[in-house]
Order: sequence, then structure tokens, then C-alpha cells
Amino acid sequence: MSTILCGMLYRIPMLLLLSILLFIWSSSTMIMSGSFFHVCVSSRKLSDLYCLSAGTHPNFHLPIPLNQSSNGENGKVFDAIRSSFDAINGTTTNGDAKTSNTIKVTTNAKAVEEQLQLHDQLTQSHDFESDGNSGGSNDRQAEISKAVKAVEEQLQIHRSWASGSTITNHGACDGRGIFVYDLPSKFNKDLVAQCGDMTPWESTSFCEYMENEAMGRPIPALGKGWYRTHQYSLEPLLHARVLRHPCRVFNPDDAKLFYIPYYGGLDILRWHFKNASDDVKDALGIELVNWLGAQKFWDRNNGKDHVIVLGKISWDFRRTVKSAWGTSFLELEQMKNPIKLLIERQPWKINDIGIPHPTHFHPQSDDDIIAWQTKIISSSRKNLVSFAGAARPDDPDNTRSILINQCSSSTDGSCRFLNCKSGACSKPEILIELFMESEFCLQPRGDSPTRKSVFDSLVAGCIPVLFDPFSAYYQYPWHLPEDHGKYSVFVGKEELKQMNLNVVENLKEVPKTVRDEMRRFIVYELLPGLVYGDSSSQLQRFQDAFSISINHLLHRVNKLE
Repeated sequence: MSTILCGMLYRIPMLLLLSILLFIWSSSTMIMSGSFFHVCVSSRKLSDLYCLSAGTHPNFHLPIPLNQSSNGENGKVFDAIRSSFDAINGTTTNGDAKTSNTIKVTTNAKAVEEQLQLHDQLTQSHDFESDGNSGGSNDRQAEISKAVKAVEEQLQIHRSWASGSTITNHGACDGRGIFVYDLPSKFNKDLVAQCGDMTPWESTSFCEYMENEAMGRPIPALGKGWYRTHQYSLEPLLHARVLRHPCRVFNPDDAKLFYIPYYGGLDILRWHFKNASDDVKDALGIELVNWLGAQKFWDRNNGKDHVIVLGKISWDFRRTVKSAWGTSFLELEQMKNPIKLLIERQPWKINDIGIPHPTHFHPQSDDDIIAWQTKIISSSRKNLVSFAGAARPDDPDNTRSILINQCSSSTDGSCRFLNCKSGACSKPEILIELFMESEFCLQPRGDSPTRKSVFDSLVAGCIPVLFDPFSAYYQYPWHLPEDHGKYSVFVGKEELKQMNLNVVENLKEVPKTVRDEMRRFIVYELLPGLVYGDSSSQLQRFQDAFSISINHLLHRVNKLE
């Protein structure tokens, strides 16, 4: 009894501190990225798995509507998809010029004005320096356009690093060696050993997710290759894979690419509910930088041939002076040149590259992938639309409440809402079954633009409906095609918030032939490259997300002089 009482007393001051921090975040934190001005954090729901993933992330606020058409309000989503497929197939619609639902920046005066109102409250330096002139909407529109143009140009640079080769034997690795640093265990294994104290808000111990080389425990109900994988498991997952890569070399003189197995995301995670100072939170990252600085090959290309995988979003590693959230690891001068692979990139950092969130599917063979493709392509889609999530009533800029209302008010039962507050979303069997039975999956942003659920829906053959271009389009240049209309539907957030569009009713206008074509592309073209095979996987026909990332990295470093 005394032990329980001590435990309760120990948590009271921490909970009080957390409440104060939440209030401060929700009321005052501002940040700037590029030429975007935005409020950083507006709410955190401890029952939501995304509650601790974002830190000082921005709420990207771009006025990007759907293409307009002459078919009236109810035809907007259909016209956007149809025009995209017309562009793919080289056809036209109603005799008009060939078009697509490519994301474009518009000059929405209201959105620009909202950005201007935050101008005097900015913190931190940024890549697109303002001239201090906050007057004139044309100037602000130009800055916003400049920032988005920079993002698009960066993505083109990332795509230029892509390689179409597949490493299937040791002979193909000549001149493409990967050296994995043997870091002291404090930087990786010891962090995993602290798993029992990392996620006290979850009913399941984080240690269970670290089983089977961070894939978690198997899920027999979903079939072979399915595991209870945590969304923050990317670092140990990929570390296990690279240790077995056919191009791994043990002599750094033979290496082109240097892999740094630091579990920075787990380093952050262990401090979430602890009253730790910035110095304490930054200590291990600084120690790593000092360790790397003593290595012979660190300076060979100024760190440009080094890569580090971080299993949380970029903003968690870019702490601002006005926020206590996260670490400043990626703000260290030594971390600017290495390539950073993250589940969400900072869009104005050229060496940040987004790679897929880990899903629950980890195939071991080509047959595992083919079996799953066969299953989901023939799955009965009894729901036209589904949404798995929870409302964010304290976040005025979030569209979730609107989507929940539209879904729940569908009189013909065409939309199914799964309330994550019930805990159902933490059960992969329930979530994947819902997506397998749905044609479209609504995917609004969470605390940050990206969402693991986007990849869960794609792996289940459900077409994602996105509301923020930073949720996918500006994130994953190596794993998602440049033509976003092939695999997703985009709905402008501003148009939705102004109640000019009922998403469920509009999705009813999409013909079955269009839905089936998009699903075939998702299942047969995208799916294999969105999942991470297990550490012993022997894929010959397909490249998974890990292989795509490594091959592109090798192609990139081979270009270095």
C-alpha cells in the first residue's frame, strides 16, 4: 500500500507541471517555417497516440482548393479526380485542355491576412528571411509562393537522387558499401532497455512493441507478416535491417554510406513525462556529435555521406527558444549535412527526407506481399467512406469535428466513423478491417501534418482523402509518385472549414471505375514500397520501403565528389 501511495504522490507534481505546459503551449507558442507564420500547438489529447509526436510543429495553413468545374458544388471532388486521370491517360474532359489536380498556391486574402497577424510574434531564425515589412498582402503572397516553390524544388532534387536499381547480390554492391557504426550501447540498446518507462499513458507496455526486433508481437488474425508495431519503432526496425544488408562492409575504407544507429526518437520519448531540463534532454545528442567528430571518416565529406534514421517528426528535434518540447539535436551545426530519414520532414530543410511511417505489415517474402495484395484487391468494400480518429474541440484550425459531423450525419450509412477515444484505434485488427471494408479513408492532419493512418489505409487498399498537402505530397518523394491523383483525393481545408463542401456527398459522385483504377495502382504499384519487410526478408520481385531508401541513399552518395 505504501508503494502505491508513493507512486501516486510522485505523479501529482508531474501531472501539475504537464498541465501548466499544456496551457502555455495552447495559448502562446508561435513559430515560423520558411515564410509561413503559424501557431505551433493548440491542443494535446493524451488518449490519442499522436498526442506526443509533434512538439513544436507548425500548423501549415495554405489556401489550396479543389479545381473548380462547371458541374456545380457536388461535382468538385469527382472533377478533381477525373481531370487527374485524364492527365494520366492523355485524354480531355468536355473538350477542355488537359488538366490535373496538381497542388497550386492561390492568393486567398483571408489566409494571407491570418499570416500577417502573427508576424510580430515570430520566434527563431528561418531559411526564408523576412524583410520586416508586414504591410501589403502582395508582398506576403509572394513570400508564401516563394516558400512553396522552394519546397517543390527540393522535392525535385530529392527525386533526382532516386535510383531504379535493386540490390539482390553481393556483386551488385561493388563500390556501394554501407558501414554501420558500432556506437556505444547508450545511444541505442540502452534506450530500448528503458522501454518500461516510456509510454505511461498507454495500457500496453512499450516493451511489448520492442519484441521481434521492434516489430512487436504477431497478429495471427491478420495473417502472416502482421505485427503490433508501434509508430515510433522505426529506428530499431531499420537498424536490424541495415545490419543484414548485402552491401554492408566492416572496413570503413570500403564504404560509400555511413549509417549512424542512434535512436534519437526513443531518446526524446523517455523524457516526455519527466521534469528534465533542456541540458539533460540534449545531453545524449551532443555526446553523439562529439563521438562522431572523433571518427576518421566523419570529415571526409563533411558528414554528407552519413545517414541517421529518426523515428519521430523533424520538429521534435528542432526545439525553439520558447518551447520546452523535444531536443535541439537537428539544430546542431554538425547535423546539417548528414541525411536525416524521418517519418515527417521539415519542408524547408534539404537534408530532411520523409520515409513511410511503419505499418503493421512486415512481409518476409514476395509471396507474403502477393497474398496480401490478392486479399485486399478482392475485399468487399461495404463502406464508401470511413474515418478513424477523434475530435479536437480545443483546436479551432482542425477539421476533424466537421468531418465527424458529415460522416455521422450520412443518412444512408455510406460513412462509418470509428471513435478513437474508445481505444479501438489502438487495436490493429479493428483498424485494418475498417480500412479493408472502405473505399475512401478520411485522413485529416493530427498534431502534425503527417499521419500513420495514411499508410495504414494505403496498405489496406483504402484511398486516402487528404486535407493538407504536407500530409503526404511534400513529404515522401521516394515512396509516393509526383502525380498525387493516382493514389489520393485532395480536399482544400479552407473550403471544408467554410462549409462549402460535404466530402461524403461529393465522394459518392466518383464512379466505381475510377475507384477501382486508383485501388489497383495503390495495391500493385505503391503497396510493396510502403512497408518494411522483417529483418530476414528475402524480397526478389519487390523493393520495400527500406530497400528503396537505401538504394536512393547509395545513389546519392555516389554522386558526391
